[in-house]
Amino acid sequence: SQVQKIQGGESFTAGFTFITVLSSVCGQPPLNTRIVGGMVAPTGYWPWQVSLQLSGKHFCGGSLINNEWVLTAAHCLDDLPDGNLTVSLGRQTQNGSNPHEVSRTIARLISHESFNTTTTRDDIALLKLSSPVTFSNYILPVCLAAPGSTIHSGEDVWITGWAPGETGAGGLPDDLMEVEIPTVGNRQCSCHYGVGAITDNMLCAGFQEGGKDTCQGDSGGPMVIKYENRWIQLGVVSFGTGCARPGIPGVYTRVSSYMIWINGVIDTTTPKQPGYVPFKSMGANTDLSVTCPGLTPGGESFTAGFTFITVLSSVCGQPPLNTRIVGGMVAPTGYWPWQVSLQLSGKHFCGGSLINNEWVLTAAHCLDDLPDGNLTVSLGRQTQNGSNPHEVSRTIARLISHESFNTTTTRDDIALLKLSSPVTFSNYILPVCLAAPGSTIHSGEDVWITGWGYLSERGRSHSDVDSGIHYSTSTFTNEVLILQKVSK
Repeated sequence: SQVQKIQGGESFTAGFTFITVLSSVCGQPPLNTRIVGGMVAPTGYWPWQVSLQLSGKHFCGGSLINNEWVLTAAHCLDDLPDGNLTVSLGRQTQNGSNPHEVSRTIARLISHESFNTTTTRDDIALLKLSSPVTFSNYILPVCLAAPGSTIHSGEDVWITGWAPGETGAGGLPDDLMEVEIPTVGNRQCSCHYGVGAITDNMLCAGFQEGGKDTCQGDSGGPMVIKYENRWIQLGVVSFGTGCARPGIPGVYTRVSSYMIWINGVIDTTTPKQPGYVPFKSMGANTDLSVTCPGLTPGGESFTAGFTFITVLSSVCGQPPLNTRIVGGMVAPTGYWPWQVSLQLSGKHFCGGSLINNEWVLTAAHCLDDLPDGNLTVSLGRQTQNGSNPHEVSRTIARLISHESFNTTTTRDDIALLKLSSPVTFSNYILPVCLAAPGSTIHSGEDVWITGWGYLSERGRSHSDVDSGIHYSTSTFTNEVLILQKVSK
């Protein structure tokens, strides 16, 4: 197979600096002032749309995201037969004249390393063109949805491609087709496909009555929305049951979940990086009220993303009693006011961190196969065997482990606990700030670890909270940070 599944990759610096790099170009086709309507897409309306061709035949779509990289679906590249693989840009028709067309061969094919053909999770891939393309009215990159973007049920989005017509009848159309369809919330989508089939890294769209949808041939193509005069790619066409069937939405890979992966693959010294633009649905998320057998109750409606940073920026990560730079073994009271102790029947078994007034971040393995007992969270706690005058305890309202946590590989080892009621902030109970998407951690950074862990392997545990063992970062691979202890 030609497909490369990247585990490591080149060194890169991710982050929202990329938003500004292509912000003057991406998602602004000069020939598209569309608001509604149409079936055959006018020439130049979707200048990021590409056609993947095998021996001169279209088999999947994709989207141009900078001058030499194309975003598509991993399943498009799975078990490709032998043939001459090319990417056609600026193409309007499959069987006629294309005066604005440019073709490239492929220098690299990279599918997401966790793509699963059975579950279709992480159905995303990148193609590097054999040489950069020159932008024009007919060849331009799309903007990508930034991490933290929110898409509520009912948003009108556009799908483009060369798939068969309604219900998949007939062969591929000659001309590039377009259709406007509404998004469908993940809870409602799960009711159609089965609980657990639709993850947070997917999104769905389609009419309840059917008739308009993506189909074979559209795979890998973009789902886009117009937002503040820019077209933003929210999804990559992934899978569905049939084509445009009533009550069964199509499923798309959620682009906003993959910025770090995309930037890890793309060489960031390239002059033109992808443009990332945040998208925020407004109003209440009606999908939270959707219920069906096996689906757990929905939570509160919220707007995810970097608005949270501004809300808590005056509070998080600023313990007033901690002016520490280095040193120490036992942590003075109040130095780490976000540190919590997870307790089972009154005994400490894991740590965690307070991230707002009612949520705690911890590891998924801490919650795996828990024995029966009274599970509580202790905040403001200093010692496990003495007086804790600033301590506050809460029971747990919800335990949520990452749906992809794997006990064998320990991938996605992250979980959230919702407290039974909010806590009041004080000098001894405060939230920590969280690293934003795109944050970079180089080897050798000094970091602090706190907890009541053992003093040595199979040794006794701390009775008091550790001061924060001093470590430096050693390796950063995908989502795993490796540390090495610093001798002081």
